[in-house]
Amino acid sequence: MARKDEKSEEQASEEEQQLANRIKDSARQIWLAGLGAYTKAEEDTGKFFERLVQEGEDLENRTRGAVNRQVRAVEDRVGEVRERATGTWDRLESVFDERVSKALDRLGIPKPGRVRELEQQVAKLQEEVEQLRSKLDDDK
Repeated sequence: MARKDEKSEEQASEEEQQLANRIKDSARQIWLAGLGAYTKAEEDTGKFFERLVQEGEDLENRTRGAVNRQVRAVEDRVGEVRERATGTWDRLESVFDERVSKALDRLGIPKPGRVRELEQQVAKLQEEVEQLRSKLDDDK
């Protein structure tokens, strides 16, 4: 029986050793699979990142064109509005000038051009008066 027990113990020890080896092999395979997965993920991440960058650039190029078209449309519209506003402002200014001029006329206030003419006439008359005085003084 002792021999049977020895054989059983040897067999149990051998089975334990085989189990331990299988566990060690499985653990090593899991470790290697993890390393492989990590390496693959790292490679794919680089490719994935590059693909995302490329897609981002493509999207930027497409949207830049659309944005530029919208900006040009807005600029054109602003130009049209500016032209209309300038034309309206010019007409308003002209109407205002005309009405003020008529009101000043009704009040008897001369236009600036007429005031300049009158100033020139007064200066000329002053000059003539001075000449006449000078002549009178010479004759005395």
